[in-house]
Amino acid sequence: MDRNTALGEFLRSRRARITPRQAGLSDDGGSRRVPGLRREEVAQLAGVSVDYYVRLERGRRLNVSETVLEAISRALRLDPVERAHLFQLAKPAAGRTRRTVTRPQPVRPGLRDLLRILEHTPALVLGRRLDVLASNQMARALLTDFDALPHRERNLVRFMFCDETARSLYAHWDTHAQDIVASLRRDAGRHPHDPLLAELVGELSIADEDFRRWWADQNVYRHTHGSKHFHHPIVGPLTLNYESLTLPADADQRLSVYTAEAGSSSEETLRLLAAWTRQSETSHAQHADH
Repeated sequence: MDRNTALGEFLRSRRARITPRQAGLSDDGGSRRVPGLRREEVAQLAGVSVDYYVRLERGRRLNVSETVLEAISRALRLDPVERAHLFQLAKPAAGRTRRTVTRPQPVRPGLRDLLRILEHTPALVLGRRLDVLASNQMARALLTDFDALPHRERNLVRFMFCDETARSLYAHWDTHAQDIVASLRRDAGRHPHDPLLAELVGELSIADEDFRRWWADQNVYRHTHGSKHFHHPIVGPLTLNYESLTLPADADQRLSVYTAEAGSSSEETLRLLAAWTRQSETSHAQHADH
């Protein structure tokens, strides 16, 4: 998780994906030894010396200015999430060199009450490393019962790659799994000294070839909103929209809520899931009484 190494790897990965034609440069007829742009071409587009850019890409610690980072960002055609990731790697905020505290992130009681009130729709609170800090009954019915797992395993990335049910639950597992890895990569840029994140990445890199390949892609992603297609083993197929809201009191926590489009078949399917959840809860309570 060395920040200098991460910076160099990220720049090389972004440089490799851009063709000269996309960058507005003349194509030399396919005589290139490397994919994408050469270092000197990025330096030219960014208006910096080749030596300076080479040292930056090699992870040498430089007092790089925001103006230069903006120029490199434009040259590499970074999107807003990638640009923010580049700035995180190149210009760490003051105090970020401390090792991240590994104690569980607390969830405010009021937020837990909010999850409980949202009884008809799946909702969960995610923290660093995509740890599942809290979830309501519907989220556990949709995905898995995170509360029943050991604390170490209450993690969306572990669920995606280590729980076989995830591959059948997500209709487009590959797409969602790649987004999850890219989101974790963004988290690594924000918390490069997090030992639990390093442990998670190391473990999954060894255990899963897909994770290892997608982690090496250096892609970054920020979940804000979108839709996901599920094939639930109890109620069948449904498409849910999600909104992921960063919490004002803690930038490392976000509330994710899943909803179905009004009047859609998925809305009725979600009602069936809610009814099944209530029935299961009632049955469990009755068995507990006996």
